Amino acid sequence: MGRQRLKIILIGPVYPYKGGISHYTGLMFRSLEKEHDVKMLSFSFQYPKLLYKKEQKDYSNESFMIPGTEYGINTANPFNWAKISRYLKKLKPDLIIIQWWHPYFSFCYRAITKRLGDIPVVYICHNVFPHEHFPMDRFLTQKTLAGGSAFVVQSGLDEKDLLSIIPDAVYVKTVHPTYDVFNMRDVDKSTARQETGIGADELVLLFFGFVREYKGLRYLIEAMPAIKSRINNVRLVIAGDFDGQKEEYMNLIRQNDASDCTDVYDGYIPDKELGKFFAASDLVVLPYVSATQSGVAQIAYGFEKPVLATDVGGLSDAVCDGLTGYLVEPQNPKAIADAVIRFSNDDHEKMISEIRNNSDRFSWDRMTEHINDLYLRIADNSHRQEKESNADRD
Repeated sequence: MGRQRLKIILIGPVYPYKGGISHYTGLMFRSLEKEHDVKMLSFSFQYPKLLYKKEQKDYSNESFMIPGTEYGINTANPFNWAKISRYLKKLKPDLIIIQWWHPYFSFCYRAITKRLGDIPVVYICHNVFPHEHFPMDRFLTQKTLAGGSAFVVQSGLDEKDLLSIIPDAVYVKTVHPTYDVFNMRDVDKSTARQETGIGADELVLLFFGFVREYKGLRYLIEAMPAIKSRINNVRLVIAGDFDGQKEEYMNLIRQNDASDCTDVYDGYIPDKELGKFFAASDLVVLPYVSATQSGVAQIAYGFEKPVLATDVGGLSDAVCDGLTGYLVEPQNPKAIADAVIRFSNDDHEKMISEIRNNSDRFSWDRMTEHINDLYLRIADNSHRQEKESNADRD
């Protein structure tokens, strides 16, 4: 007897919204629809300008488009929340899956889900609590997630945070799946280096993504003098949005005598341009001060690039030290430099082989298996509670 084909509603950002969670939601949809009937419900309005001042959408890459997506949720309109809740009940899904990463969505999600009756809700926790403090974040998160039936967490830190507010949570802990879809132009290393002006014999370190204090870029820059003293042909590529802090980091680059070997690309990197930076790199560096997990590491693995990460949050779940990359102490430029120097002497092909060997662990099919298992666990809990209720009445 085959597995039950479920009717699933998937809620979250998706093309044309920017960012890793939008990519994640689109890839999750494609994986789930191999086995289930899935409807994509996204936002007509995601963030207010006060919270996210920049353009929220990128129409340049239609490969992430999910045909049939309904953009119906206005996160700032309470009248809309009641309408969406009624709509979901009318659809009668077997399961609703919601992306969770920030308590801003608390009011919207709570208003929608509390009216759903016995329809089970699974929250995909990208961060249980936000990276950067938000007023009443713990209270709002607890109130929202308490209405969930089950959860997916993708790091040990998120597991701990979830259990701190919902001790009896039904959940699965897994690793963040790989983003293996970004080499859209099939650019090889040689071509990528020609396009970025990087020499064929240079050892290229890549820092990619939004530049925020918790991502620890300053410690990578401070490691550059020690790295340069041992590796003559090293190049640091920083590609991401500095959000107005560029000059602070440019001063740091100058202070550490790294201007001659650092390329800076300030601004949002469109999906179609992302591939050349990863293809041109040798080692992707995540010098984070704090983290739960990182989509950047999974993009790197999609390009079969080793990852140097600090041992914080869930990064140790993604990086196998000495095999698929390196784990070092956070806020420690010397540890970063030592790992880069070690990498320059290690067998790169062996590390690439290890990344390939780990590909099944990071697959989207594995994530679908977890969703299927959670649905069965929710059903079992429901049946058990029903039996206990009947026994109490008897």
